[in-house]
Amino acid sequence: MTNNLKVLRASASISQEELARQIGVSRQTINAMEKGKYVPSTLLALKLAQFFECPVEQIFSLEAGD
Repeated sequence: MTNNLKVLRASASISQEELARQIGVSRQTINAMEKGKYVPSTLLALKLAQFFECPVEQIFSLEAGD
């Protein structure tokens, strides 16, 4: 799974720490998602979509073979 989380966060001028606080996770979780080392739960993906006011598919996409 790939994601645009870092790009969206940068365009919103928000730190990993602030995003984590806003959606109720640790900064390490945000960092791991941005590096592709953590696949979020459906609930977390929906919280991120709500925060960025965009569809989940704009944040996350499947790579070939996923």
